[in-house]
Amino acid sequence: MGRTIITNIIRFAALIFIQTFLLKNMGFYNLSIPFPYILFIMLLPFETPNWLLFLLAILTGLTVDSFYDTVGVNAAACSMLALVRVIFINVTVERQGFENEPEPRLGIMGFRWFFIYTVVLTLFHHLTLILLESFGFFDIKYVLIRFLFSSLFTIFLIIISEFIFFRKKER
Repeated sequence: MGRTIITNIIRFAALIFIQTFLLKNMGFYNLSIPFPYILFIMLLPFETPNWLLFLLAILTGLTVDSFYDTVGVNAAACSMLALVRVIFINVTVERQGFENEPEPRLGIMGFRWFFIYTVVLTLFHHLTLILLESFGFFDIKYVLIRFLFSSLFTIFLIIISEFIFFRKKER
């Protein structure tokens, strides 16, 4: 339990640092901006209570908002991410018999499950984030292109980072 808390604190600090200091100004003509900080919320253990999950999601989003000078946009998107995470895990984990697994990692859940999990959560997060940033459908083509490219870039970074820290499940 104590090891999990320390691991998550280090993960939070590292992902926020990477997001705010390395990736903040990185982008491709403002069309593809990666947001790998969502990996912190995605990798929280299964047994994390929902109230704590939503609290951590809002705090994570507000932390990123403070560096990006946005007012609650990332916090709202992270809240949507937490909601979709709860629904996705309730639908897939119980049905597939992974109740005893500690956290949703690539090495534990397998590539197929983790890839679908990453895609679904990233798409919902980015759709919420980009629609709230644009606050309308005035230039829907630009919004959709930005949503698609940012989602693909973020999914790529998340999958790559999981392969870097990949550990096989111990039985």
